[in-house]
Amino acid sequence: MSIPADATSLVCEGLTKIYAENPVRALDSVSFTLPTRGVFVLIGRNGSGKTTLVRILATNLEATAGTATLNGIDVTLEPDKIRERIAIVPQEARPIPWITPLQSVFSYLLWRGVGYAEAKQKASGVLDKLKFGRKARALNRTLSGGMKRKVLMAMVIAADAEVIFLDEPPTGLDPLARREFWDVLGEIRKDRFVVLTTHYMEEAEQLADTIGVLDEGRLIALGTMDELRKRVRYNYSVQILSLPAPPITLTEGEMVKGRNDLPVILTTEDEAFRIASDLSREGSKFSINPVGLEDIFFYVHHGGDTGGR
Repeated sequence: MSIPADATSLVCEGLTKIYAENPVRALDSVSFTLPTRGVFVLIGRNGSGKTTLVRILATNLEATAGTATLNGIDVTLEPDKIRERIAIVPQEARPIPWITPLQSVFSYLLWRGVGYAEAKQKASGVLDKLKFGRKARALNRTLSGGMKRKVLMAMVIAADAEVIFLDEPPTGLDPLARREFWDVLGEIRKDRFVVLTTHYMEEAEQLADTIGVLDEGRLIALGTMDELRKRVRYNYSVQILSLPAPPITLTEGEMVKGRNDLPVILTTEDEAFRIASDLSREGSKFSINPVGLEDIFFYVHHGGDTGGR
């Protein structure tokens, strides 16, 4: 995926981070160029480097080596200019407990320089859009963990920043609230750039214009959903759902370890249904589906199509 670097790009070149207390590279020479529009979703296991990359781009952490520019501005050399243009929900952030969601959004907008009347209008508007209802005037300390995350999302969405960083924002949200968040993100992606980290593969498939896969600090895959599907080369996934798995003879396809180290077979439609027939006779539990992002993740994570590294 080659895009020229300009004033509307996110450019990382050799971005590396080594923490003093841990010699292992949290980021290992990460390089890519993306247009700053739509939604860029970073996926990876815990410790893969997602949060480290977001913190560097949001000027909360300095890289050990390499450079990063956001819309032509160097994140290390000109952090103040970056901060004027971004908003972030860090993974560890919590709203102030003794004020309400309405007060949280309103005061955040005032802090960013929005006028009193406009801040009041925007705060009410975003909370209505996120369907807070009566909880907009409840103290934050009385809210559930998911609702507290929702308060933080409301704050950054209301800010109208050019670039929004969301580090696993839907953590703790129930499925309905997560869908509402997706709807709101679908609106703001039209004129803003969103960098989102997530553990939810469904969320990445639903929202991402571009997906980056991080593994032990390295960017091992980058592209649209269609581009990543092409790396797998097979259209169907057979997931074994119980152990011990019966012996499987493959005439076409590849087998990788999936969730909980259970086998995942990536193959053609005909082969998938042949395998399914064999598994049914053995009484094994399995699922068969078109290849999705979770399959792609396990494929590249275990070294499939390493030419993209």
